Amino acid sequence: MVPVSFPSDSAAAFEFAPFEFSGHEMVLTKSNALYWPKESALLVTDLHLEKGSWYAQHGAMLPPYDSRETLERIADAVKATGARRVITLGDNFHDDAGARRLDPYALGMLESLIRALDWVWITGNHDEQMERSFGAHLTDEMELSGIVLRHEAQPGETRAEMSGHYHPKMRVKVRNRHIARPCAVISRTPDTERMILPAFGAYTGGMDAGAPEILEALSPAHAIDAVLAAKGKLVRFPLYRAGT
Repeated sequence: MVPVSFPSDSAAAFEFAPFEFSGHEMVLTKSNALYWPKESALLVTDLHLEKGSWYAQHGAMLPPYDSRETLERIADAVKATGARRVITLGDNFHDDAGARRLDPYALGMLESLIRALDWVWITGNHDEQMERSFGAHLTDEMELSGIVLRHEAQPGETRAEMSGHYHPKMRVKVRNRHIARPCAVISRTPDTERMILPAFGAYTGGMDAGAPEILEALSPAHAIDAVLAAKGKLVRFPLYRAGT
């Protein structure tokens, strides 16, 4: 695999882990974005913009800056990778009306990003009826270079697929400390690979990467691994092996 080069000095602040997925070179970043060099595309999922303001409406007062933080992290990842496209994989806003609650600063950031990039919103279960697209393309799923991009993995899918929805986290023990980190989950059969990306939003929790819901979503599979970007490499943690 040819090493990926990044154009920005800010790339030094990121951890990049290149790997091959379904015959394509991909790069997983420690910031929980996936960069696809062939398509010059940055893929992110589960932004849950305006989750803080949604909770505030329901009596739970959280700092109202989650949208700003999430959009700033997207801007940093775009700058570091040189991506010219951003494709989101659903649950972009925490609810259908979230787009109306963006504060002027976050709104300006989002509009600037969309003007500068080829931006595609794929909708999810939290925002199936997104009220605004801000001039970007809006769809429920798409296929790009033979890979299906959607919000929720479809059990039994035989094509290559990338999705979100589950917010997978890998829990590991390091030096007698238990650490939980967002991760991607990749399943393999002799014919195809499928991947669930880590959640990107500032206020997103997580589900254990080996949870039955995740393993079922990626079935059938011969092998399923949790993967993390660490020190410039992709670290794999086996979650499932057929016949064991």
